[in-house]
Amino acid sequence: MSTVYFVAIDSYNETREIQRAGKQLLSTIVEKESLQLGAYVPMKVHFGEQGNITFIGAENYDGLVSYMHDHNIGSAFMETNVLYSGSRMTRTMHAKLAQEHGFTQLPVVIADGEHGDDYVEVAINQKRFDSCKIGKEIANQQQMLVVSHFKGHGLAGFGGALKQLAMGCAARGGKLAQHANSKPLVNPFSCSQCGTCAKHCPVQAISIGRWSHIDKKVCVGCAACIAVCPKKAILFNPLKVSLSKTFLEKMAEYALAAQQGKQNVYINFAFNLTKGCDCVGKKMKPVAGDVGVLASTDPVALDQACLDLIDKREGKRVFGGRHMLDYAEKIGLGQKAYSLMPV
Repeated sequence: MSTVYFVAIDSYNETREIQRAGKQLLSTIVEKESLQLGAYVPMKVHFGEQGNITFIGAENYDGLVSYMHDHNIGSAFMETNVLYSGSRMTRTMHAKLAQEHGFTQLPVVIADGEHGDDYVEVAINQKRFDSCKIGKEIANQQQMLVVSHFKGHGLAGFGGALKQLAMGCAARGGKLAQHANSKPLVNPFSCSQCGTCAKHCPVQAISIGRWSHIDKKVCVGCAACIAVCPKKAILFNPLKVSLSKTFLEKMAEYALAAQQGKQNVYINFAFNLTKGCDCVGKKMKPVAGDVGVLASTDPVALDQACLDLIDKREGKRVFGGRHMLDYAEKIGLGQKAYSLMPV
């Protein structure tokens, strides 16, 4: 049974408490797990999409940065480029946005290069993939501090440590591979034929007209069209795509590849619990109350603990996608059983 360490904080506005909790949790997990941190341990983070206001702000990482400085451990904020068009599509644009969003405490490293095609094929030999395209700088690390914003996700149900490993560490080709069977639809009665979706489609799969449609043979399922449509006229078929076991299993396998050979520490910030992820470039309202900061060396146990605490707080199941945890456990990524240790 894995241990999940927990500091309860009921408001995202308690910045100093969040900073203190991050540092305290990292110190505790190093001590309790007899963990040796290397001379260089980058932080895998998410800088938030332009227009998003509920991502975890840079100031909340100060406790973790302070711990690294106190122990003479080199570090950097590490990310990969996104699949869709936008402010994080290239290394240059991505690094610029990171600075605009205040991530200046450490160097910024975009792990898959300028155009998202710098990667290492990591062999896993699982049901969905034989190998996975992981951003080169991430694949070459021996250890990472994987810091995630736990919240909802339109396709995966929830996003936490597993999603940060899977989508967050994949190069652009890896993101394509995970999304391959996820095909959106156009609601012709809502479509205004503005063409915004077509302009943002990376593979020109969208035709605009009286009956706008998406060519399923060309579409890679990146969901960029859904994010940019001003009329919310594009959606995923819930009978075929939403929370599909295939998609969730692909994510679990990519998470397995991303952490392969690494002795990682995982930290989840369970605040600003929106239905959508931080890649959504617009304002979103939380659907559940803030919970706190959690840490573990087991990403499966960590995400399971977050879901359990949120469900307990709200008195109902808030986020779906639980099959990803079942499958992640099956392929040896971690275990769902955990012991919660308040710190």
